[in-house]
Amino acid sequence: MHKTRLALLIMLAGGLAACGESSTLQVSDGTGPAPKLPEPNKTLIPTVNIAPAIGWPEGAKPTAAAGTQVAAFAEGLDHPRWLYVLPNGDVLVAETNAPPKPDDSKGVRGWVMEKVMGRAGAGVPSPNRITLLRDADHDGVAETRTVFLENLNSPFGMTLVGNDLYVADSDKLLRFPYQPGETAIKAQGTTVVDLPGGPLNHHWTKNVVASKDGSKLYVSVGSNSNVGENGLEAEQGRAAIWEVDRTTGKHRIFASGLRNPNGMAWEPQSGKLWTAVNERDEIGSDLVPDYITSVRDGGFYGWPFSYYGQHVDVRVTPQNPDLVAKAIAPDYAVGPHTASLGLTFAEGNKLPAQFSNGAFIGQHGSWNRKPHSGYKVIFVPFEGGQPKGQPVDVLTGFLNSDEKAMGRPVGVVIDQQGDLLVADDVGNKVWRVSAAK
Repeated sequence: MHKTRLALLIMLAGGLAACGESSTLQVSDGTGPAPKLPEPNKTLIPTVNIAPAIGWPEGAKPTAAAGTQVAAFAEGLDHPRWLYVLPNGDVLVAETNAPPKPDDSKGVRGWVMEKVMGRAGAGVPSPNRITLLRDADHDGVAETRTVFLENLNSPFGMTLVGNDLYVADSDKLLRFPYQPGETAIKAQGTTVVDLPGGPLNHHWTKNVVASKDGSKLYVSVGSNSNVGENGLEAEQGRAAIWEVDRTTGKHRIFASGLRNPNGMAWEPQSGKLWTAVNERDEIGSDLVPDYITSVRDGGFYGWPFSYYGQHVDVRVTPQNPDLVAKAIAPDYAVGPHTASLGLTFAEGNKLPAQFSNGAFIGQHGSWNRKPHSGYKVIFVPFEGGQPKGQPVDVLTGFLNSDEKAMGRPVGVVIDQQGDLLVADDVGNKVWRVSAAK
């Protein structure tokens, strides 16, 4: 075995200690419409700086922004990652984790990533269900909890159009019949369209949102690698947002070059689709900033050939200068390696005035940056349909003084009461952020 690989295996077996280079910039330098992009710093051993998942001590909770307060809406869940609010106020939570993907853990790099994700809290079996939470008395705590859908395959995104509930599994988009007020669906789902999956399913989470008129569904599909190292043939239909005809299942690529899009939402003033995207790893703690961006029909956003517009990634073979020349720079960076997943706009919230216009973003947190980044919920102010100014911290304190993760925020959504709900897949809770009394 190559000496470098052997050293890496020994290091990981001995406790996955932090290694590699360190950041020379602040997270704020990699934030905003024009982030600083230093030269790539590719090291022999990638930076591994894991915040081990430990969960919340009894009575502990995140720190809420001034003028707000935070409390548990639901506790004792099993890896809750994504949220959806039904028209009657019921909250659906996808309790989920990665599906079996044996080809993704092959080789030294695959073995390393499996250990990294396990220590970060992502190694537990997937519950494969969607749970319904109901707060009938509107006291801010869900007193009813039922298994709404089960026996799924790593479900993630959810959206309702009329009486059709759509669920994005890790390998297909499903449709279920829904009646208002029901607390469980027993009917079998119907496949609308198959999605890229299989034994190599690197970025497995799939999200779905509906167009305003309900005729089209938009499905996010992450890449099958960090930067194309599994071969570009493994990336067919990936690193993209699909547009799916709701009735026929016919689909096309709406936008591409998006390494790992997760959150999607319609910006209320412009009506444009926005997405939160995780960018590539292993070229330094300061590269590449994750981002939120409006999504153009037919737009190409660089992955894997370039990042943040037309900054070429020399690791990719073969190169594609023609595509790079078309690459669109994202609208707004949200910090390197923050793992920004959740995205929802402020419309309908009853938090203080500073949160009235903009986007809430759930940042799951880094593993490839030293020091850590993310591990919080932020708010990006908007003006005229575009980001304006610096982000504001909404929830912090997910890491303790030993840099261990008591929680990791993922999905974010505004509930029927105008509060912000946050899925915490390490803390196994859904947090509710409301205006302070």
